[in-house]
Parts: sequence; structure tokens; C-alpha cells
Amino acid sequence: MEDILSNALSILVIGMITVILILGLVVVVGNVLIRLTNKFWPLPDGPVKKGNSSGAIPAGTMAAIVAAVDTVTGGRGKITKVEKK
Repeated sequence: MEDILSNALSILVIGMITVILILGLVVVVGNVLIRLTNKFWPLPDGPVKKGNSSGAIPAGTMAAIVAAVDTVTGGRGKITKVEKK
């Protein structure tokens, strides 16, 4: 009986050590990959604007936002400010 428990405990310890080593390897490889990507292929400076450069939200989009807020709040919601990022 003691041999069975000893074998089970050793398999358990070896399995847990293997899992910890593999997870550590995943973390290290992930961090290296992130650093290499940021070094050789960085994002462009500043936000990239698409479409309307004036910063105003189109009337159709604003109407959809107002309708969605009205539907969700049952007519009790009020939009005070909408910002485009």
C-alpha cells in the first residue's frame, strides 16, 4: 500500500512541476514576443483617424444613439455629451 501512495505522490509532484515549468515558459515566450513586436513593429504615433476629420458625429449615428438610450431607459435617459475618440 505504501508503494502505491509513494508512486502516486511522485507522479503528482512531477506533474505539478511540469505544469509550472510549461506555464512559466509560456509567460517568458509571450513577454519576449511582445517586446520584439513592440521593438520592430511599433504602432504609429497618435491615433489614426478615419473618415470624418471634423470630429462631429454623423446625424444618423447620433439618431441611433438617442434611439438606443431611449429604448433602454424607457424614455427616462438623457444624453448630455457624446465624444468621438
